Amino acid sequence: MSQVSPFFDKELSWLSFNERVLQEAADKTVPIIERIRFLGIFSNNMDEFFRVRVADVRRRAQQHEEDGSDPEAMELLGKIQQKVMSLQARFDELHHECMLALARYHIVLVNEQQLSDSQKAWVDDYFQQKILRHVAPIIIRKGVDLVVSLKDDATYLVVEIKKGDTVQYAMVEVPASSVPRFVKVPDDRPRQRKTLILLDNILRLCLNQIFRGFFDFDSLAAYSMKMTRDADYELEEEISLSLLEQTSLGLKQRLTAEPVRLVYDRDMPQPMLDMLVKELGISNLDAMVPGGRYHNFKDFIAFPNVGRKYLENPKLPPITSRAFRDHDTVFDAIAAGDVLVHYPYYKFRHFTEFVRQAAFDPKVKTIKINFYRLARDSRVVQSLIDAVHNGKQVLAVIELRARFDEAANIEWARKMTEAGIRVAFGIPSLKVHCKLCVVTREEEAGLKRYAHIGTGNFHEKTAKVYTDFSLFTTHDELAAEADNVFDFIINSYKRFKFNHLLVSPVNARRKLLALVDQEIDNAKKGLPAAITFKVNNLVDKELNQRLYHASQNGVKVRLIIRGMCSLRPGVPGLSENIRAISIVDRLLEHPRVMVFHAGGQDLVYISSADLMTRNLDLRVEVGTPILDPTLKRRILDILALHFSDTTKARILDMDQQNKYVRRGNRRKLRSQLAIYDYLCQLEQGDKLDG
Repeated sequence: MSQVSPFFDKELSWLSFNERVLQEAADKTVPIIERIRFLGIFSNNMDEFFRVRVADVRRRAQQHEEDGSDPEAMELLGKIQQKVMSLQARFDELHHECMLALARYHIVLVNEQQLSDSQKAWVDDYFQQKILRHVAPIIIRKGVDLVVSLKDDATYLVVEIKKGDTVQYAMVEVPASSVPRFVKVPDDRPRQRKTLILLDNILRLCLNQIFRGFFDFDSLAAYSMKMTRDADYELEEEISLSLLEQTSLGLKQRLTAEPVRLVYDRDMPQPMLDMLVKELGISNLDAMVPGGRYHNFKDFIAFPNVGRKYLENPKLPPITSRAFRDHDTVFDAIAAGDVLVHYPYYKFRHFTEFVRQAAFDPKVKTIKINFYRLARDSRVVQSLIDAVHNGKQVLAVIELRARFDEAANIEWARKMTEAGIRVAFGIPSLKVHCKLCVVTREEEAGLKRYAHIGTGNFHEKTAKVYTDFSLFTTHDELAAEADNVFDFIINSYKRFKFNHLLVSPVNARRKLLALVDQEIDNAKKGLPAAITFKVNNLVDKELNQRLYHASQNGVKVRLIIRGMCSLRPGVPGLSENIRAISIVDRLLEHPRVMVFHAGGQDLVYISSADLMTRNLDLRVEVGTPILDPTLKRRILDILALHFSDTTKARILDMDQQNKYVRRGNRRKLRSQLAIYDYLCQLEQGDKLDG
């Protein structure tokens, strides 16, 4: 066996994933506006990486400094810092390159020094009318705690207020949550040119207006910075506190958590940087990342296209499912046979219609649904409120601890409770992450359940960008077991048996390992044996070891991993029969699919669970077998298109170098577009299922 370590650090694997996002920003075949938006996605990803993953490693490193318990944490922290610095340098190069490319299309992003006199006058007026009301500097002086005062999702200008030899500092937040980050400025040059200026630079231009009259100064100078906090928090163990109260207290902890990263303008004067390090309590365990003049590039996700349509991706009109289109009601459609839709290729309206029709259908008695993340204006919730008004019994399980959505979910819980919906918060020790909705109708033959089991959230906005599967079924046993999951959530002390569904933490790990072992047994008997996984993350150690064992016994293992993969494919003597790719493109790959050859039966599952320890053991997750042969074939065809990708597929080798799959003599194929064409043909009837 090779001397290569059998497992790749999951944090470094995550950085490898974000490097693939950066590759999209570097890809000149990607429309320029989309390239800039990928810079925003990269930046937003990096923020979350530091809040969650680096913060965890930092805590381990702190513990090691105290008791020497985790020497690997210090080494890993160093590797992370080195990789982050490399990616930041590449990011800065690409930002410069993208701005130059944008200018070739007569769109320019200018700074405050590049404005004409007439534009400066316009910007000055815009500042007075739109921005000044949102500006309240923090003056750095004794008694002011910057750690408490600063937000971790904001960019600040650190302002040097100089009078003679005296220097004072102030912090000015860039109010991007209240005012657009990108402002279109009237152009007095050739008509086709479009001029944009960042909100940051408007503040720089108008610094005098902020401070005059309050400070006597000879000069003002501003440099940008951004701080990232540890996003973890501990729930109180007080038995008298409800989960709602515990989560609320935890959010307050997060607001004052210690910084884990300081990103600053590399041109910042050393005395100013020293002041920030001191005031923020930055230690040798925290990442200090020198960058360019601008931070918080997450706002670039919404970079406006003020030019021609071809500067961004053409729209893919969502498909209407023929199964739903050919029936009067969603219940007639589902009763006629299982229905599978694949967002965002299909309209998310198919699900919202399922809930909307259930809200007023006289035959519907109950609706049960669970929420992890919700859109700001959720049509699904409105339909549930309508259902209550129509006398239906509605149960909504809402996960209060969905990271970064806690406050929103607390507010949704309040609104739903006030509307008469029975709201449950799940199990204190387990996050509820499954994607279930069960509707019960009174029909001629008695009560009948209609179940939705999916891989993605009931979120209208993300359903336009995330690819996900939704299965609608009236299969008696699947629907009954889905209903039992709600009973398990409400009454977790009871024992439940699930014969068909993969339910974490009840049976999912055991069943998945048993299915892998069956492939190993078949391979040992000389029978065909194969496993295919498509997930966001594959980092569970026990499952990875079992996949290595499968490879060593001749099982062909194929993986499509969007994000973290701690398994090393292609290591001689360890994983020679494992092939892994990752696809990063215009849509975010989000379905979880598991396929086992099973002696030619092709057992196909879709699931809400990634293959991580937390998803298998510490969350409520649900996977379902796809029983309809036509729908099973459809998923296998979609996976085949992904594995045929010669445009956006990267090889996950043992060192995660992110090399693109070689096209060779094969035709150019971009799997996401090929899947869209395939599904269009199916729904138009030009190609028969199966």
